[in-house]
Amino acid sequence: MTRRDSLLRELKSSTHTFDVVVIGGGITGAGIAREAAGSGLNTLLVEQKDFAWGTSSRSSKMVHGGLRYLGSGQYRLTRDAVNERQRLMTEAPGLIEPLRFIMPHFQRQFPGPWLFQMLLRVYDWIARSKSRHFLTPGETMQWVPGLNTTKLTGASGFTDAVTDDARLVQRVIKEARQDGARCLNYVKAVSVLRTNDEVSGVELQAEHDTSAFTVNTPLIINATGVWADRLQQPVGGQKPMTIRPLRGSHLVIPWKKLPVSCSVSLLHPDDKRPVFAFPWAGTTVLGTTDLDHNESLDSEPRIADEELNYLLKISNRLFPGNAISRTDVLSTWAGVRPVVTAEQKVAGAKAPSKESREHEFREDKGLISIAGGKLTTFRLIAREALARGLGGKELLRPENDPVFRPSPSLQKPNRISHQNWQRLTGFYGSDLGSVLQAGPAQLVSCDSDLGFVPGELLWAEVVWACKQEDVNHLDDLMLRRTRLGLILPEGGRAILANVRQHCQSALNWDDEQWRSEEAGYLALWAHAYSLPSHLEPKHAI
Repeated sequence: MTRRDSLLRELKSSTHTFDVVVIGGGITGAGIAREAAGSGLNTLLVEQKDFAWGTSSRSSKMVHGGLRYLGSGQYRLTRDAVNERQRLMTEAPGLIEPLRFIMPHFQRQFPGPWLFQMLLRVYDWIARSKSRHFLTPGETMQWVPGLNTTKLTGASGFTDAVTDDARLVQRVIKEARQDGARCLNYVKAVSVLRTNDEVSGVELQAEHDTSAFTVNTPLIINATGVWADRLQQPVGGQKPMTIRPLRGSHLVIPWKKLPVSCSVSLLHPDDKRPVFAFPWAGTTVLGTTDLDHNESLDSEPRIADEELNYLLKISNRLFPGNAISRTDVLSTWAGVRPVVTAEQKVAGAKAPSKESREHEFREDKGLISIAGGKLTTFRLIAREALARGLGGKELLRPENDPVFRPSPSLQKPNRISHQNWQRLTGFYGSDLGSVLQAGPAQLVSCDSDLGFVPGELLWAEVVWACKQEDVNHLDDLMLRRTRLGLILPEGGRAILANVRQHCQSALNWDDEQWRSEEAGYLALWAHAYSLPSHLEPKHAI
C-alpha cells in the first residue's frame, strides 16, 4: 500500500480534525503547508490533480526579482522578490541557481542603455550586491555568439536565478511533510462546510471514488490559482474576486539548434514586452507570451498558432544566423496565470502585460482565498495567508527560520559530475542518499541508435519518484517528477520502453494499466505539449 493509499484509508475511516486545510498543491499551497506545519499546526493539503499540475509546473522557471515590475513602479513587489530570491539561492543551491541575463541594446530601441543601467542600479541596491555591468558590442558577442549585430550598441548584464518549478514544489512539500503535514494529490475539494455561517470543514473526494468524505477544520486556505473563485461565496453583497486568466506559453528547442549559455532578452516588436531565450535542462527555452486565456479552465492549456509565431519571430530577429522554425520545436508548454483584476477590465480594456502581479486575498469567515503573486515570493504569501487566518503572526514560526533544511554532507560518487552532484543535492536534500539507492546511478539515455542523453538525469531518480513521490499517472512522471516529456522528441516516446522496464514494478501497474497509461500520456502530450493543432479540447479535469 502506498503512502497516499494509506493516508486516504485513514481519513475515510473516521472524521479527522485539522487546524488548517490547504486546497491547492502548487507552489503557493505547498508554501502554506510548509509554514503551517513548521509552526506546529495540524495541516492537511489536497490537490485535485497532481502536485504542481497547474501554473507551478508551467512557469518560465525563473526565480527573479521582477526587474520589469520595478520599471512599472511596483517597488514593493520587486523588493520582496529580490530579497526572497537571495534567500532561496542561499538555502537551496542546486535547486535555485544563479543565471546571467543579457539585454542587448540596439540604436533607437527602448529601453536605451542609460535608462536600463539606472534600473539595474536600483535593482542591485535592493539586493545589496552588484551584478550589473555594461558590455561593448564585441563583449556582447563573446557572451552571446550568433546575436544580431545590426545597429547593436552593446548590452546590459545582470544576475537573476532559475529553477525547476515542479521540483521546487516537491521539495517544499517534502519539508512540510517532515514537520507533520499530510499532503494528498488527486483529491478534490467538493464543497466548504459551514456551521452558523463559519467554516467548520470541507467535503473531499479522491480520484475514481464515487463517494466523498469530510474533515473538520476552522480554517481553509484556498490556493487554487485560476480556480480560486469556485469555492467562494458572495460576502456582504460583494462578489468573489475577479480573476483574469492569462496564458503564457513556451517553446523548447534543442540546445545545439539555438545554443545559449545565458538568458538573452529583447522587447518584442509587437507588444514591447520582454521575451527570453534561456538554457534549461539541456535545451533552450523561448518564452513567454501573455494573452487572455479564453478556453475552459477544465481543459489542459495549450499554445496557440499566434503564440508560436510570436515566439519564432522574436527568436529569428535576435538570432538570424540560427533561424528556427516549427520543425525545430521539441515541445511546448502553456500555463495560466491567476491575475486579479477589476471586473470591467476582464474583457481586455487593459493589456495583459499591464496587469499587476501583486497577490490579493479575500476573507470569508474561515475561508481565505488567494490569487495572483509570483513564484519567487511564495513564502511571504504563505505567511500572510496564515496570519490572516490565525489573527496574527504570533502563532507562526520565526520569520528567519529557513524554508529548506540543510542537505547532509555525503561523499560524491566518482561517476557523478560535480555539477550534477550539486543539482541532486538541491533537488532532493536529505533524501539524496535514499534516492541514489533506489535504482541504477546511471544517466538516462534513449536507445543507443538515437544516441541522446537527456541532461544528467539518473535512472535512480526516476525509480525513486515512482516509489516515493506519489506518481498516479504516467504524465506525473514524464512531465513533472522528471522533464523527459518536455526535453525529448515526441514526448519521450522512444524511451518509454526503458521507463517501463525500470518503473512498472515500482508503480505496481499490470500490463493492461501500463498500456492504458502510456496511451493516455501520449494523447495528452500530442494535445497540450506539442505544436498547436486545431482540435477541440479533449482532456478535461
